[in-house]
Amino acid sequence: MARILVINPNSSQSVTTSIDEALAPLRWPGGPTIDCVTLKEGPPGIETQAHVESVVEPIARRVGADTADAYVIACFSDPGLYLARETVRKPVVGIAESAILLAAGLAYRFGIIAILPTSIPRHLRYVRSLGFEHRLAGDRALGVGVEGLADRAAVIDKIVAAGSRLRDEDGAQVVLLGCAGMGRYRPELEDRLGIPVVDPCQAAVARATSLLALGYGKIA
Repeated sequence: MARILVINPNSSQSVTTSIDEALAPLRWPGGPTIDCVTLKEGPPGIETQAHVESVVEPIARRVGADTADAYVIACFSDPGLYLARETVRKPVVGIAESAILLAAGLAYRFGIIAILPTSIPRHLRYVRSLGFEHRLAGDRALGVGVEGLADRAAVIDKIVAAGSRLRDEDGAQVVLLGCAGMGRYRPELEDRLGIPVVDPCQAAVARATSLLALGYGKIA
C-alpha cells in the first residue's frame, strides 16, 4: 500500500491535528496511508520569510530520511519545495501550489484568506511565479497568527468576513484557505459563503494520490 507523508513545518501539534482531521475524506479502504507529522525543530508558526527560510533544510532532511511514496509540505508558503524535490525521486507537492491549481479548475477568479497582512506579499510573489496573477481576485488577512487558528469562537467569523469580502468586493468565485490550520473550518465556510472553499492540504494530498495512482511514483 502506498504511503503519503504530510509534513507540518511548524512545531504546533494543534496544526498537525487539524490537518490530520481535515484529511479524513481522503482516507478510504485500499487507498494510500496518509501520515501527518510535525517538524519539531520548526517555529510555532510559519509567519515570516525568516520562518520560511529556517525550515528549508530541515524539511529536505525529513523528506530524505523517510521512505514514503509521496510527500506533502503542509505550509501555504511551500517552504523547501524545490530542495525537497531535488532530494528524492518521488512526488513532492506543496499545499499552496496544489490549492492554486485546484482553484483554477473550479473557477476563473480565486481569492486567498491570509492569516496576517505580512503573509500577503509572499502569497503575491508565489502566485506570480506560478503565472496565475491575472486570476487572483484578492488576498485578505485575518490578523490572526497560526496558533490563534485553533480557537474557533475567536476566528470563524473573521474567516467568514474575509471570505465574504473576497466574494462580494473582489469578485472571487472560489476561496483558498491560506494556512494549513484553517482546514477544519472548510465545511462551515462553504455553507456560509455559498461558493467553493479549497483546503490546501486536501488539495495537495488529493494531488499526491492522483500522481501515485497514475504511476508517477518516480520523478526523473
